[in-house]
Amino acid sequence: MGPPVPLLGADVLTRCGHRLYLDTAYHALLRDVAEPVGVTLRRDAARSHRDTVRLRLAQDRSSMVVIDADAPTGDRIAATLRACGDGVELIWGPRLPDDRRGGRRWRAEALLADPAGGYLPVLVVNHKVVDPGAGALVSDLDRFDPQIAPTLKPRPQLRDQLMLNQARLILEQHDLAAASGFGAVIGHDGRVMIVHRAADSAPEYHRRFDERMDIATGRRITGAGRISECRSCPWWSECERVLGERHDISLVAPGGRGEALRAAGITTIDQLADWQGQLPTGWSKGDFADAGVIARAWLQQVPLVRRRPQVTVTRADVEIDVDMECYQEFGAYLWGALEWTDGGERYHPFVTWEPLPTDDEARSFAEFWQWLMQRRALAHRRGQTFAAYCYSRFAEDKWLLESARRFVGRPGIPTVEEIHAFIDSPEWVDMFEAVGHNFIAPGGRGLKKLAPMAGFAWRDDEAGGEASMAWYRRAVGYDAAPDIGQRTRLLEYNEDDVRATRALRVWMSTRATDEVPLIAPSSVARVS
Repeated sequence: MGPPVPLLGADVLTRCGHRLYLDTAYHALLRDVAEPVGVTLRRDAARSHRDTVRLRLAQDRSSMVVIDADAPTGDRIAATLRACGDGVELIWGPRLPDDRRGGRRWRAEALLADPAGGYLPVLVVNHKVVDPGAGALVSDLDRFDPQIAPTLKPRPQLRDQLMLNQARLILEQHDLAAASGFGAVIGHDGRVMIVHRAADSAPEYHRRFDERMDIATGRRITGAGRISECRSCPWWSECERVLGERHDISLVAPGGRGEALRAAGITTIDQLADWQGQLPTGWSKGDFADAGVIARAWLQQVPLVRRRPQVTVTRADVEIDVDMECYQEFGAYLWGALEWTDGGERYHPFVTWEPLPTDDEARSFAEFWQWLMQRRALAHRRGQTFAAYCYSRFAEDKWLLESARRFVGRPGIPTVEEIHAFIDSPEWVDMFEAVGHNFIAPGGRGLKKLAPMAGFAWRDDEAGGEASMAWYRRAVGYDAAPDIGQRTRLLEYNEDDVRATRALRVWMSTRATDEVPLIAPSSVARVS
C-alpha cells in the first residue's frame, strides 16, 4: 500500500502552488505562526455573515435541518445523510465524508433540494457575486426557482465555481448530486443566490486539481515567485530572501508581467535593466520602458525616479484632503476631511459609531457631503479655486456612489448623478494618479511608502488598513463592550492619512524636483 493521498480543500486551487508545496512539506513549522490580522478579521466577518444568512434561509421554509457544528464528525455525517434520505429541503452545515481516495476535502455551507432531484451545494461568501446589469441566473432564497435576472449580471469568482465542482463530485459519490447540475452561491448582500452550472467550470477544475495534487505529492516541482498573495503568506520572508538573492524578475514585475518577461527569456532584474530587444509578446500592462527604469532603480536602491524635468501637481486656493474608512463590505463609517485655506487648517471627522450596517451611516455620509459641497460653493462665490484630494480614488469613488444608491431619498443624500458630476470633474484629484504621472516608484506608490519622503510620519506604528479593521471591531463593540480608546485611535489614523496626503502634495510642488533623480537615458524598448 502506497502513502496516503493528501486531502486538498478546493480553496488551494486558486492559491499559490509553491505555498501549497511549503504548507504540505513543512506544515509543522507553521504551528506557532500567528495568523495575519486581516485573515482573522475576514474569517470572523464571514462567520457573522453566514449566521445572518442561516436565519434568513430559515424563514418560510417547509423543512430545514441544522447540523450541529460541535458534534463529532461521524455524527455530523450520519445526520447529513439521514436528512438527505428524509428529503429535507434545506440542510445547513452539512458534512459528507471526504473523498480520501481522490484527495478531496468536503466543504459547503448548505445543501438545497433540487426540484429535479438530488441536492445542490450552496456556498455562503462574503464578497459580491452579482452587479447591476442583466443576464445572471439567480434564485430567491425562500424558493429555488432559477431565472435570468433583468437587473443583475454575474460577477464570477473562479474560486466559488471550483468549490462547487469539488462539492458536487463528493455528492456524486453518494448519489446525491442535483440532477440539474446546478450549484449556488449567496453573496455578501444576502439578497439572492447566483446559480452556476458545474459543467461550465469542470475542465478548469480538473486541470487545477490534478496540478495541485502533483504538487502536494511531490510529482511537480515549484519555485518562489512574487504575486499579490505574498502579502499575507507566512512563507513570504523566506521567499523574498531567495528571490532577492537571485534578483528574480518577479520582484519588479509580479504576476502576468513577470510571466511575459520569462517567456521572452528575461528571468532576472539585471537582464531587464540591460534589455536591448523588442517588446516581449504578451506584455500588456503599462509602458515597458517603465519596467526597465524600475529594474535599474531596484539595482541602485533608488526609491523614486522622476519622469519629467518639472514635477507638477494640482493646487488650489481652497484644498480639502479626504479619506474614507470602511468595514469589509458593510459600509463606510468615517469620512475624514482636512480643510486648508489661507486661514489655516482643520480636521473634520464625519463618523458613526453604531456597528455597521446601520441607518446612521446615512446621517454621517449626508453630513460629510453637504459640508464638502458647502465649502466648494463658498469658494466659488468668493472667486477662489477649489480642489478635493484623495489617495487612490477607487475606494472613495466606490463608497460615494454606493452610499448614494443605498440611502437614496434620505435627508441630505445626493443623487448618483450629483456624485458623478463631482468625481468626474477636475476638482476631485487623485494623488495616487498624480504620483504616477510624475514618478516611477520601484517599491510601489502606496501612501505609507512615499509620504515619509516628504517628512511625514504616522503617530501609530501599527497604522494600516488591516489593523484598523481590528480597531474598528473593538471601537463599536462587535465582540465586547465598545472601546472608546480605539475610536480615538481610528480618528488619529484617519487624520494622519489626510495629513500625509497633503504633506506629499506640498513636497511635490516645492522640493521634489530637486530631491528626486530624473530618468537617465536608456535603450529600454518602449511601447510604440
